[in-house]
This record gives sequence, C-alpha cells and structure tokens, in this order.
Amino acid sequence: MLDMRPGCECCDADLPADAGGAYICSFECTFCAHCAEQVLALICPNCGGALLSRPIRPSALLQRHPASSTRIHKPQGCRPEPSSA
Repeated sequence: MLDMRPGCECCDADLPADAGGAYICSFECTFCAHCAEQVLALICPNCGGALLSRPIRPSALLQRHPASSTRIHKPQGCRPEPSSA
C-alpha cells in the first residue's frame, strides 16, 4: 500500500491523500505538480527515476487506511542543476 506522504519534498506544500496534484517515484518520494513538472522535469532528484501522478485514496477509505503523517522536506535537493553554458 502506498505511503501517501502528506507534503512536497521540495516546497513542503500540503498534498492530501484524497486529492490529485501529487507525483511520486517508485520509492514513493513525493512532490507537488509544480515542483515535479517545473523544477524537476519529472525526474526524482533522489533516485533519478520517473515522477508519475500519484493516485488518490478515496476519502471513505482514509479512516481504515490512513495516509502517512511523516513529512519529508529536502529543499536543498530540489534545485535545478545550474546550466554549464
């Protein structure tokens, strides 16, 4: 079962489990749509894997299968690499 982390690792934006707008990699690193698309170009800065849209967990199932409450915030790893031009 997915961990459904509650926030973006880059900007710490809230990412409710029952709403869209979150992206994850195969290790469940979690990012908001803005950071995933605009900052990270859909590549996880932690593992180099693809960032894909995270499915939502229906609100009716959250009580029985709650989302994680552990926030991971690593803004230092989310800055785009400087271009070597």
